[in-house]
Amino acid sequence: MNSQEVFCPNLDCWARGHIGKGNIGVHREVERRYICHECKQTFTDSKGTIFYRLRTEAETVMRVITLLAYGCPPKAIVKAFGFHERTVKRWWRRSGEHCRVVHDHTIGASQLDLGQVQSDEIKAKVQGGALWIALAMMVSTRLWLGGAISPKRDLNLIQALADQIRRIALCRDLLLAVDGLSSYVKAFRRAFRTAFKGEKGGRHRLIAWPYIAIVQVVKQRATGGPLSIERRIVQGCEDTIAGLLESTQGGGVINTAYIERLNATFRQRLAWLARRTRHLAQQSQTLMAAMFTVGCFYNFCDNHHSLRLKLSVGSRGYRWVQRTPAMAAGMSDHRWSVEELFNFKVPPPRWTPPKKRGRPSKAILELVNLWA
Repeated sequence: MNSQEVFCPNLDCWARGHIGKGNIGVHREVERRYICHECKQTFTDSKGTIFYRLRTEAETVMRVITLLAYGCPPKAIVKAFGFHERTVKRWWRRSGEHCRVVHDHTIGASQLDLGQVQSDEIKAKVQGGALWIALAMMVSTRLWLGGAISPKRDLNLIQALADQIRRIALCRDLLLAVDGLSSYVKAFRRAFRTAFKGEKGGRHRLIAWPYIAIVQVVKQRATGGPLSIERRIVQGCEDTIAGLLESTQGGGVINTAYIERLNATFRQRLAWLARRTRHLAQQSQTLMAAMFTVGCFYNFCDNHHSLRLKLSVGSRGYRWVQRTPAMAAGMSDHRWSVEELFNFKVPPPRWTPPKKRGRPSKAILELVNLWA
């Protein structure tokens, strides 16, 4: 037990989230409990992971979730391991909530020069209807950027996805490739704007980002006829689009092939997304948990064949270095294991002094200088 690598998770503690400050000590090694010397609260080593307060062994839980994340039916796991179906679903949701926090902390809070982003929607079958999942990915690194779920394929669904892309993107040249859904154009134009306050004051002006290109790939098939593909340039000039295509995918034409391959990965691993299936999702929370679990496995734990690099070994030739999308985006220097993903602890936000009228006391100022 190394107390220098642990932080206090207590939200009421002014030393929360700090590592290596000397405020954490070992409370009991047998129970693997730590103590914070500032707030005097104790916590276990599994606090902040999916294994917190679970009675089942961590290795067994990881095996079950790994099988679920790679397409194994839940009923097969129930038969093989002997667990109740509600227990398996509870672990599935817990892993999804943990992966959502990890995704928001690593990818959602990052700032990337995306270059080209492709987006698409998938229809999931549920009892009594359907749910729509909107996904987005960075083409050059194959990084899954996030997703949104809604019972309707409307502007609210696309706007939620566009806002996620906006939080990650730097104000650089960006190509947005989507299908023929008209909501994409309005949602992207709303999202990629910056509030600017003029010299005279008053209401903030919303200034659109320059060099944002929006293209659409519309596929239509007549009854008994061939498939026709129409490529539209909704916004941006052809030279900018050609340059972004060359830098992100090595040239070629306007397409949505990369997001279609990501859709195929999600369809393969989640039976609810298959086109012809009798497997139905019962609740949207379960579908949300599955989306984030599969997405984190895809980003951090799976090597992508198209991202491998050729490493020269001198006169002996070369060898291939495998990479994950997170490694290609510069967010990790190695491929994460399943254990590392589920044991990843997201620190709470740093403590800020309470807002009070008047001058702050000396004690508050000392705490601000020490822990803020």
